[in-house]
Amino acid sequence: MSAATAIFDRSGRRRVYNGVFVLLCMLATAIALVALAAILFSLLRNGFGGFGLSVFTEDTPPPGASGGLRNAILGSVLLCFAAMIAAVILGMLAGTWLAEYSRDGWYSRTVRFVNDVLLSAPSILVGLFVYVIAVRPLHGFSALAGALALALIAAPIVTRATEDVLRLQPRTLRESGVGLGTPFWIIIWRILWKAAAGGIITGALLAFARISGETAPLLFTALNNQFFSVNLLRPIANLPVTIFNFALSPYEDWQKLAWAGALLIAFAVLAINVLVRILAMRGKHV
Repeated sequence: MSAATAIFDRSGRRRVYNGVFVLLCMLATAIALVALAAILFSLLRNGFGGFGLSVFTEDTPPPGASGGLRNAILGSVLLCFAAMIAAVILGMLAGTWLAEYSRDGWYSRTVRFVNDVLLSAPSILVGLFVYVIAVRPLHGFSALAGALALALIAAPIVTRATEDVLRLQPRTLRESGVGLGTPFWIIIWRILWKAAAGGIITGALLAFARISGETAPLLFTALNNQFFSVNLLRPIANLPVTIFNFALSPYEDWQKLAWAGALLIAFAVLAINVLVRILAMRGKHV
């Protein structure tokens, strides 16, 4: 066999292998898209059946009565915003320390490792942890415990986003402030945080989308409430637990409300992801 023939055979095999690999990738993508389309079709078909103005104006009803999801919607918004306030403050400070103050020592590596573990920790474990430290000792479920559980899920995302985006900022920004004799904490506050604001906001929005549909932690912390309440020291209504309870019930009207709530959460997460994409695209063009 000549050298030219051997080279041709090798290149032919490579093209075949490449074609098979590309075909498998396309097949996997098609399967994923078909599954996603089936889920969205089912969600739209069943969700719109229970959608209406009453979903936003009436509270969750008893079986057989008309009602909506107003208390659950407002409760979820309250829980998520309370959680995000704590998560953003903690995440920004932790991410800033990792990016600007920590050295590559054992302590910073440990903090970074723990943060990475929390990023992928099952949410039900977070709920059990908060139940042990904030629910059982106080002998009662509460919105604050639910917000704490959601904050523990969201904070690692904000921490990682803050650290990564601060490390991307040019060193000249720091040097220019130091050259003017500005304290380093002011450089971070007035220069670096402003320059990295788009990335930090993007991380916060992704964290918000992450916690908006969490059910397991709230089952152990905030539980649920049949009535409208904004008392953070008592159980509070929320969409994920309401959807969970109504979807498992034998009552058709509750099941319709569960589908409507699921569609509402899906639209909210979709809107947040679209907003994140827009912010990311604007950041690339700046």
